[in-house]
Amino acid sequence: MSTKGSEFAGVRIAGPRPGGDLGDGASQATAYLLSLGDDALVYAQRLAEWLTHAPQIEEDMALGNIGLDLLGQARSLLTRAGEVEGAGRDEDALAMLRDEREFRNVHLVEQERGDFAHEMARMLWFSSYQVELYSRLVGSADETLAGIAQKAVKEVEYHRDHATQWVLRLGDGTEVSHERMQAGLVAVHPYVRELGEDYPAARWAAAEGVGVLPSTLAGPVNDYVSGVLDRATLAMPDAPRWHARGGRDGIHSRPMGYLLAEMQHIARSHPGATW
Repeated sequence: MSTKGSEFAGVRIAGPRPGGDLGDGASQATAYLLSLGDDALVYAQRLAEWLTHAPQIEEDMALGNIGLDLLGQARSLLTRAGEVEGAGRDEDALAMLRDEREFRNVHLVEQERGDFAHEMARMLWFSSYQVELYSRLVGSADETLAGIAQKAVKEVEYHRDHATQWVLRLGDGTEVSHERMQAGLVAVHPYVRELGEDYPAARWAAAEGVGVLPSTLAGPVNDYVSGVLDRATLAMPDAPRWHARGGRDGIHSRPMGYLLAEMQHIARSHPGATW
């Protein structure tokens, strides 16, 4: 393990201390990059489950392509996280060899696949959040992160548009499609608030000019989703009595363990294998 320090957006961050612990700057920077990368990685895994299960062949391909966009974002973010961490872990090690408590994604993306309306509700919220996030990260003081955001923002704008069109189509469609779309919105609503909650690594990154406080994104995200729901003749669900929390700290829900077991099975069964 290297004992050298490194830079994140020109900010000098301490390398691993003699005991192996990372300096606070490296720790916070790595955690911030992991939170963004893990969101994308885990949701890409969930979207892969739609292949052959979508309502039409074109949608199989569309969801598969959205998942690939997210996987590409995850690869870039995890690679950058490994560089900043300075512990010799690459994107594969970070994706496949971490345990559940080491993942920093929100609960929204790890929940099990529901019906199609449920998925479009989840995608509408998550992609709306990502559009606002990456739109601001293009101005990050870290050139690598800014470059990742510049490419990603074009992708997530398409994701948001895709979800928007389906929510409009289902919400303002038949009585059955309207009911199912409304039910999907209600089902994902307890997981939405976590997207806009600030956490230590994001506060650090925002203070250094390289990241964004999630709380500053909540207003624009809510405004966009509310506008879509109005056009779709749907109602914003009432505030839930319970909402998800703790994902950024590595505290996850029951579906996460099953997701990781499937995603990491080959890599853990054949450590170090190449093909």
